[in-house]
Amino acid sequence: MIRVLGGPKRLCDGMTRRDLMHVGALGLLGLGAGGSARSAIAAESASRLPGFGRAKSCILLYLYGAPSQIETFDPKPDAPYEVRGDLGTIPSNVPGLAIGEGFPRMAKVMDRVTVLRSVTHPYPIHGVAFATTATPRIELPMELNPRDAAHWPYIGSAVDAMDRLQAPEGFVPPVPRNIALPWAFSTQRTGEVARAGPYGGFLGPSFDPVWTEFQGQGTVTARKTLAGKDWEGPEPYRGITPDSRFRLAEVTGRPPELTLDRLDRRRSLLQQIEQARPGLDATLDRFGGVADQRSMAFGMMQSGRLARAFDLSEESDVTRDLYGMTLFGQASLTARRLVEAGGRFVSVFWDEYGLAGYGWDTHWDHYPRMKDELLPGLDQTLSGLLLDLDQRGLLDETLVVVLSEHGRTPRISNIAGGGGRDHWSRCYSLLMAGGGIARGQVVGKSDRIASDPVDRPISPKDVLATIVHLLGIDPSSEWHDRQGRPLPLVPEASVIAEALA
Repeated sequence: MIRVLGGPKRLCDGMTRRDLMHVGALGLLGLGAGGSARSAIAAESASRLPGFGRAKSCILLYLYGAPSQIETFDPKPDAPYEVRGDLGTIPSNVPGLAIGEGFPRMAKVMDRVTVLRSVTHPYPIHGVAFATTATPRIELPMELNPRDAAHWPYIGSAVDAMDRLQAPEGFVPPVPRNIALPWAFSTQRTGEVARAGPYGGFLGPSFDPVWTEFQGQGTVTARKTLAGKDWEGPEPYRGITPDSRFRLAEVTGRPPELTLDRLDRRRSLLQQIEQARPGLDATLDRFGGVADQRSMAFGMMQSGRLARAFDLSEESDVTRDLYGMTLFGQASLTARRLVEAGGRFVSVFWDEYGLAGYGWDTHWDHYPRMKDELLPGLDQTLSGLLLDLDQRGLLDETLVVVLSEHGRTPRISNIAGGGGRDHWSRCYSLLMAGGGIARGQVVGKSDRIASDPVDRPISPKDVLATIVHLLGIDPSSEWHDRQGRPLPLVPEASVIAEALA
């Protein structure tokens, strides 16, 4: 394999590359090595529901581990203590809509969002792949194998693929269409294997999100213990230094000596290599082919707009504080800057850090973690993002989605030890805002203990169908899997009409 820039870096899929660019990963191996799909068929007719194409871009905030619906957007103040727990409720600025008391900032902006209170599915595992891809099923072996051949593409990868088909020949977007922060998913903790979810699925690794790296320092020391393993160190989700940043090494970290003239000479090298392999281009069409991948790599490397999007020093202290000086807060601010620069789909993951079993996976120390870290961090960042987008006139064209894989059990366990709520997929809450979503609405209803939907059950696939609809892609569009079978973009799903503006 010919390396174009820098030293090796081990990624979560086991490949080695320096952030963006090995000739093999982006060109010579192409999509053929993975046996991935090479064509898609755009639907002839667009959806007749409101809001089609209303969103220019999407910011997806993913809360790994799954927050409790009861302490967030579906509190049950009249339920018994073992259900309602230690935290109460507060009214929001939407008449009749109460939310968890840990969200004082969100209470002031609920008139900008729609809450989905009846999301349901049958898989109470950490099914990130089920929540974020169109796969019709998920099993634990699949969940623990990101490169399982049965996986469907991540929602950002699906949008990227469909957009590539519609783009003019040779077009290079100023920002990768599918970019994710803060680091490659599930790589910054020990204790378990990597989780499936944000990958190219049957489209192949070339359609994985383009991940950033976090360069910074946590400011709050945390101590974590799980299954006999201990971890102690600075926890970036609780606080980071103001000089902390996110970067794509080939863009924001390009060494000064690597001039555009040298980049052009490297481009010539790639062209010579390809000319020495006649017939290769004929085997890969432009749906992820050699020319597309090479152009994207060089375009990103030379994009001043992209490099500037990562420069948080351009933001005032007031704006940075609005989001919160935490990993999730500053990653979400960077996401706003990326969509301003032309980004199409930007994901921000609240991931585990240090040890597996943390993040929003509150089987233990539920209330201390919710009170000290999780609820305050989400409250500040999500409210700040919504306010900032609205004040800039961007909310109506930017879809914001808060996703997770399931909810938590209605009844508390281990009350004496800080409490715990276990996995619960039968009923939970998600949130959508902007980009064609109605304001100040609640869709669906749970029973008196948030155990099951009693009105308007919503599948995670319905959420994905609504996302692509608002981004101007018909959910019934077809593409092909590894066996060449035509498949709907999002099968067995309906756009959530009640959530549309």
